[in-house]
Order: sequence, then C-alpha cells, then structure tokens
Amino acid sequence: MENAVAIAREPLKHVQVREYVRDLVSDAEPGTPAPSERELVQVFGVARMTVRQAMDTLVAEGLLERIPGRGTFVAKPRNEVGRLLSYTGEMQRRGLHAESQTILARREQAGPGVARALELTEGDAVIHWKRLRRADGQPMCVEDAYLNEVLLPGFLQSGMPTSLYQALAMRGLRPTWAEDSITADVPTAEEAQSLEIALGTPVLRVARRAVADDRVVEVSRSVYRSDRFTLYVQLGDS
Repeated sequence: MENAVAIAREPLKHVQVREYVRDLVSDAEPGTPAPSERELVQVFGVARMTVRQAMDTLVAEGLLERIPGRGTFVAKPRNEVGRLLSYTGEMQRRGLHAESQTILARREQAGPGVARALELTEGDAVIHWKRLRRADGQPMCVEDAYLNEVLLPGFLQSGMPTSLYQALAMRGLRPTWAEDSITADVPTAEEAQSLEIALGTPVLRVARRAVADDRVVEVSRSVYRSDRFTLYVQLGDS
C-alpha cells in the first residue's frame, strides 16, 4: 500500500517535462524557439513519445505552436476568453502579489451537494480547504474548496501549497476545463469581517467546478470584494 501511495505522489514523466518547459518559456517573447524534443529526451532520459505528449499539451493550451519545417515556438497570446487561471495566476496577470491564509484544512465526508458536484458517493472522503486570499497584502476573497481525496493521497500531510493549481499540475491533475457561475450578493457577518468590509457591501460570489481529463478534481465557492475585483470577459464572433 505504501508503494502505491508513493507512486501516486510521484509526478508522471510527461508532467515533469511539461512543467519544465512551461516554466522555461513562461516569460519568453512570442516566436522564441522552444526546447527541441531531442534536447528534452536527453535532459530527462525519457522516450520521445513522452516528450511529444508533454509538448502536445502545451500546444493545445496555446502556449506553444508548431510551424511545419521550422520547429516549435512560443505562441502569440490567444484571445483570453475562457482562459482557466488559478487565483495566483489571475493575480499575477493583474500585476498583484498573491498570498493565502489557511482558515481550515481537513478531511471530511462529502455531503450530498459536494458529492454530486465531485461525482462521488455521499459520505466519500474529500479534502475541505478554506482560505483567505490577499492581493498586495489586502483581503481580496474567501475561497472555500473541496477536493477529491482519492486523487490526492497525502495532500494534507505534505504542507499546504501556495497555488492549488500548481500542486495539481505536479500530480498531472491541473484542471483543463472549468465552469464558473457568478452572482452579486452581500456578505455574511463572518465574510465581511474576513474581507474587512462593512455589512451590506456588495460582493461577487463565484462557484467553480473544475475538471482534469474527465475527472472532477475541485469544486469551490469564493466570495470577492467587488471594490477590488473586476471580472474581465472578452467576446468574439469566432
């Protein structure tokens, strides 16, 4: 059993290659050559098919593009409609420094709503992680997330990460698709205290269901300060 857990904790080889390349080109200008498959095979000592799988994912995400006869390059940014970002990534995009304070982190039994959203059976084990999220030192939102524990063995014992999506990526579980619902509301007394706003101040509530390779890995409910968070949506006819 211990060996099985150890294997589950170890990132898959193509995930290691993918995240290495992602970090390598994250700040590169469009048109910058990406590492060749041959180079990556030599660096990681893996099969070429493993490298190709990693590069295919980055091409599908729009980070890289293949130009026939020339190679693989950093792609021009796509229209950001529907771009899936973690809170940390969203704050970085806005030029803000993201911080997190854990309010609650524990193993629980899934209630009917959480079980249905995570496609589990009521009573199955889930990880409940509630955080106060800050941006440049100021409260931005309270995020209440539930994770499928079966997919994340040892998650609570390994130290809570700064970015959930980065931690999921290292396990090959970074969400590739998510559905958000957004409503306007007023905060509860507890939320108002955490966000340092007056009762009755408008807030934005965001409910998310995130999927990685047809597996629901996260459902969350977040409440944002409306005076500090603006939701940007780009629209097109294509």
